Amino acid sequence: MLTTTTNTLEGRTISDYRGLVMGEAILGANIFKDLFAGIRDIVGGRAGAYENELQRARQIAVEEMCEKAKAMGANAVIGIDIDYETVGSKGSMLMVSACGTAVVVD
Repeated sequence: MLTTTTNTLEGRTISDYRGLVMGEAILGANIFKDLFAGIRDIVGGRAGAYENELQRARQIAVEEMCEKAKAMGANAVIGIDIDYETVGSKGSMLMVSACGTAVVVD
């Protein structure tokens, strides 16, 4: 599956637009990750546990979006937009959503 944030694929012709496709992932951050992230905030540095969860959520959302595009008969997704939000009480959950247009390219 070809994926891009642009609205075209250079050197390829879009022969059919199949429609909007989305994928979402919501992951919870456990208390130990929260604790260590809080310590990192105080002493400085990167919150590796959160970065790993963010990467995992993004991968899940994009893979889900691509599976939906494939089910529609598409071989590419263009115009991809990825959004990040916190949800739940006190922002305890991380939500990543990926959205794009499923197309058939030659």
